[in-house]
Order: sequence, then C-alpha cells, then structure tokens
Amino acid sequence: MALDIVKVDSVREAAATIAASGDAYFLAGGTILARVANTGGFPVRTMVLSDGLGLDAIAVDGDTIEIGAAATMTRIAAEPRLAFLRPVAESIGGPAIRNMATVGGNLFARYPYGDFAVALLALDAEVTIEDAEKTRTTGLDDFLASAPAGGIVRALRFKLPPDGAFRFTKVVRKHPHGASVLSIAAVLPETGGKVSNARVAYGAMSERPMRAKAVEGALEGRALDAQTLENALKVATDGCQPQTDPQATDWYRMTVLPVHLKRLLSGEGRF
Repeated sequence: MALDIVKVDSVREAAATIAASGDAYFLAGGTILARVANTGGFPVRTMVLSDGLGLDAIAVDGDTIEIGAAATMTRIAAEPRLAFLRPVAESIGGPAIRNMATVGGNLFARYPYGDFAVALLALDAEVTIEDAEKTRTTGLDDFLASAPAGGIVRALRFKLPPDGAFRFTKVVRKHPHGASVLSIAAVLPETGGKVSNARVAYGAMSERPMRAKAVEGALEGRALDAQTLENALKVATDGCQPQTDPQATDWYRMTVLPVHLKRLLSGEGRF
C-alpha cells in the first residue's frame, strides 16, 4: 500500500489536511503511528509531518509550564526546570523510544501505556488543540474522557507543583522499562500540615488514565497520618476497571494497587 508523506507550513494546515482525509494522521515521534501503519491496526494512507512546526518548545512563565506536544521524553528528562518529571519520562521505554516518544503522543497511548499522561492528569494539565479554524483549550480530564476527534494537540500547560508535592510510582514486571502493571501519580500540596487540593491519578486501572477522586476526597484537608492513609486505602480501587493482559490480571491489579498507593502516600516516590 502506498503511503504519502506530507510536509506543511503550519499546524492549522496540518489539521485541515487531516480533516479532508479519512486516513491521514499527524506524525510526531511515530512510536505509536508507525507501529499501527506497519501492523495494519487501522488504515493509514497519509502521514502529515510535525517537522518545522515549533511544537517541541518548553516555556516557563512564572510558575506555569507549557510543554510543546512534540517535546520528547528525552527532552523532558534533560530539562532542569522539569526535574520532578524526570522519573516519569525515564520510565517510558528505553533510550531509543524516549528519543522519539512525545508528550502529545503519550495522550493517545493505548492501555496499559500512557504513564506520562497519568502524571499530567495529576498536575491538572490543560490541553491546547488547534483545528482548521480555531485554537481551543480543554482540561486533560475532559480530553481523556471524550477523546475529541479533529484537531492537533499543540501543547500541555500546568502549574509547577510545590517542592516535594509531586509523587510518582510505576509497577512493571519486566525491568526496567516494561509496560505498566499500574502507575500512580499524585500532587499533594500541604498547608498548615494538611493536604490541600489533592490530585491523584492512576494508569492501567481503567481504559484511560483516570482520577482517583475517592482517594482525593479522603486526603483533602487532612494530615497524612496513619488514619488518613487507612481511609484513603479503603477507597483506593473505587471506580477502577482494569483489564487482564500479559502484564497482569485485573484481579492482580486491584489487589496490589492499595499496597503501592500506601507506599506512595507514605513518602516513597516523592521527587
């Protein structure tokens, strides 16, 4: 099957090209799309290149970070201002994958992948999307829930968490860079010794990265003491719908999630 490679001058032109075709896709790192094209997961006749569109920038404005959708995991891991995200980026594949895998592409990674999206969900990130007519911004929660068709992800924006507030852990069977049994990211700022604006997200515990809202509720406004941890663990699996795959069964994921959540809340996985 012939494959057309198209280079464009703007994101808007790329979006228009894709909208006009039923089998055209945007190519950034290609770690997902190239595999699909090679295996025939769905028809890919045209790839629109991201080259030269300036989608790999990382910008800091006060306490706000904006990461271009084409920024790679290697770039994230090397960025001093994003040191707290280095363990997340370095948990994704080996060096060859990280050199190609992009922040935007990770939002579309299928179960049980997408661990960087889990971290962004905990960070309350916003997604900037550009289509053939306009640019819009939506919360990552809504983006993941609705998987909106049309448009190209330009960037992700979020507030820097307070020092020590971000935590991340990833459980794999094949070390060091296997697919997730599960992953957990949390942002737990404290005010006066009590958690304020808690956000906790899971990977591989649902079809897409998900918020652990019951856990957030159990933590909010409370000190991270033994009683608070016990209350959070009681609701650790609320809303979870994991699948069975070569990494783990659904039963195993549900069983070990509270164990790893307890470790995370107790201070392991703090960066």
